[in-house]
Amino acid sequence: MRWTRTLQTVDVHCAGEIGRVVTGGVLDVPGATMAEKLAHLNTVDDSLRRFLCSEPRSGPAGSFCLLVPACDPAADVGFIVLQPDQAHAMSGSNAICAVTALLETGMRPITGTQTVVTLDTAAGPVRAVASCESGKVTRVTLEMPPAFVARQGAVIETPEWGPVAYDLCFGGVFYALIDVDQIGLTIAPGNARELATIGVTLRDRIAARDPAPHPATPALSGISYVMFRAEEPDGAVRTCTTLRPGRVDRSPCGTGSNANMAVRHAAGRARPGDVVVSRSIIGGEFTTEFVEQTTVGPCPATRSRISGQGWIYAISQIGLDPTDPFPLGFTLSDTWGG
Repeated sequence: MRWTRTLQTVDVHCAGEIGRVVTGGVLDVPGATMAEKLAHLNTVDDSLRRFLCSEPRSGPAGSFCLLVPACDPAADVGFIVLQPDQAHAMSGSNAICAVTALLETGMRPITGTQTVVTLDTAAGPVRAVASCESGKVTRVTLEMPPAFVARQGAVIETPEWGPVAYDLCFGGVFYALIDVDQIGLTIAPGNARELATIGVTLRDRIAARDPAPHPATPALSGISYVMFRAEEPDGAVRTCTTLRPGRVDRSPCGTGSNANMAVRHAAGRARPGDVVVSRSIIGGEFTTEFVEQTTVGPCPATRSRISGQGWIYAISQIGLDPTDPFPLGFTLSDTWGG
């Protein structure tokens, strides 16, 4: 065997959503800040993302969590999420996967029943408090980046579903949050393919008319996802984040839940101290606690904590043979959708 590149991953899932944490083989990414590193991966050199996230080394489900040296001296490690469409600034489920891998493999020591790991992200520092018992991370609580509403109650006209209202909101990345009943579906496993296809279609149409500029950090601009939502009889919010090229998030979605709390507050439906349960398409749950009000540039914003759990299921090595005809991978619509 001869490899010109070797990477090691600790493979974790958070409520069913895969986050493969790169623990070896990448020393750093160019950039003086995490926002610059994110921009480098998206605009200068996307070969690492394509190598990892495409076939034959991966598939459409799941992400890779890239760990690099922190730019903020107060943080423990830099964190970027690699997905099939691009690199993203933040993800709640993937941050939980990363913290779980760091502590359970000993890359960072477990210092007590409440161990703190601070992630440096392009969306700002994310302080993670890991509840630990006998070397196991039983829960991770993330102090999320401030969330704010950019446009509330916006409407896009569609030939298929008529006028579709959405809330454009930042929760670590930008979302269009859409009540699922507007497209005539429920958030259920049997509807996953239709939800994914419709969500990506709506995301592309909304992104074409709304650049979603971030008021402080240009690298964070642009809509990443559509998240469908529905309120459950017990007060929980059923969520379904749709990801390019065409799949649904298996987890309840941390950044989307963070964004949704900001929308609830803007609508007068939430105040500091409130706790909302987010429930995924397969029944996994996160809790979102509204901590305080703040601002992002000129925008009123909220700070929330997201809690969930991750489980390590494998440790992998990924390599590149110099004769491999697919060094940057490939995607096909039979598996990856449109």
